[in-house]
Amino acid sequence: MKRSFDNIHGTGESALSSIMITTNTLIGGKWFVVAGYGYCGRGLARMAHGLGAKVIVTEVDPPRRALEAHMDGYHVMTMKEAAAIGEIFVTTTGNTSIITGEHFPLMRNGAILANAGHFNVEIEIPWLEEHAEAKETRDSIDTYLVNGNRISVLAEGRLVNLATTKGMGHPVEVMDLSFALQALCTEYMYKNGGDLKGGVYEVPHEIDTTVAHLKLASLGVTIDTLSEEQNTYMHSWTTGT
Repeated sequence: MKRSFDNIHGTGESALSSIMITTNTLIGGKWFVVAGYGYCGRGLARMAHGLGAKVIVTEVDPPRRALEAHMDGYHVMTMKEAAAIGEIFVTTTGNTSIITGEHFPLMRNGAILANAGHFNVEIEIPWLEEHAEAKETRDSIDTYLVNGNRISVLAEGRLVNLATTKGMGHPVEVMDLSFALQALCTEYMYKNGGDLKGGVYEVPHEIDTTVAHLKLASLGVTIDTLSEEQNTYMHSWTTGT
């Protein structure tokens, strides 16, 4: 079962922190390329923009993600176009071969590459090992010379917020949500597993709501609730729009 809060907030924050600490590099003012505009990507883009980065998003999903990224105010283009512009690249797609041998030769000197989406397959490390000259590196940074330009890959292309020596993982304020959801989803599967087919399911709404209410209460946050009239207006076919 899956949900989005920890990916939107936890991954973006922890990935950016790991990149800045590992490289001793500021985000503000730099061209920051986010590959993928799913839950992880949009959180990362939002936080990079908040730190003053000029954010580029690359996507393959036209209506839902590329258009949303454009409407959210980001530059949207292909990875080939972004490769020549970007200074920091972070993959968040959960897919393979996102930054490849087609892109490395186009990159600027000093480009920084990291992965915050999946296994170490999003950045094509084997191409760099075969075609580029490796240089001495700092902890968690492998630097390659491509056409005389330095390209630095963090954490061997593994999840940057977990695999760097400075990686701290998700903040505790996010992990408590994840663990609460995991516990309740485990109970749900135990009770309802006989009726579930193999696959990935969204977290049931009632579990999501329960955990959100508990989190808000722990933060001292109160919210409004729908009146019976409002609820009818929103859900009835005979009133409202």
